[in-house]
Amino acid sequence: MSRIGLMPIEIPEKVEISVDEKNIVKVKGPKGELEKQIGPSFEVKIEDGTLSVIRPDETKENRSKHGLYRSLIANMVEGVTQGYSKKLQIVGTGYRAQMKGNDLLLNLGFSHDITVKPEENVSFEVPDALTIIVSGIDKEAVGRIAANIRDFRLPEPYKGKGIHYEGEHIRRKEGKTGK
Repeated sequence: MSRIGLMPIEIPEKVEISVDEKNIVKVKGPKGELEKQIGPSFEVKIEDGTLSVIRPDETKENRSKHGLYRSLIANMVEGVTQGYSKKLQIVGTGYRAQMKGNDLLLNLGFSHDITVKPEENVSFEVPDALTIIVSGIDKEAVGRIAANIRDFRLPEPYKGKGIHYEGEHIRRKEGKTGK
């Protein structure tokens, strides 16, 4: 039994949710609009300011996707009201980030600079040369873009150089001279 799938989603005042005949859920709020298609056999009920996802039967596939669809819709509601953000820290001599229009320009010790273009509903912010904030209303897109930026220079265990998430613990190694 899915405990997460059974929980209702509270709909804030400024959020409008609609479901069409193809089970495409559209969530519109103060920060923007998102849409996602859920399984055709699932039913979405909106009543008394709450939304609930109802599965058609107790098959293993439907039980496993029940909580997933509920979480996706809850993330969309939170995204259009509050938004999501990931903060990345750059560590390393000569490494830096800067904005060039809407694009993010990274200098990470390669022979060339790396330019990252933002996707729809995602924006970059560079408060200083060693901090990048990826923010937007789509949780999946924010996480994916932050992970792609991190992949340009993964943190290495000897000196800790690279790009890492804020608060991420990098497991350090001693090196061959440390006995």
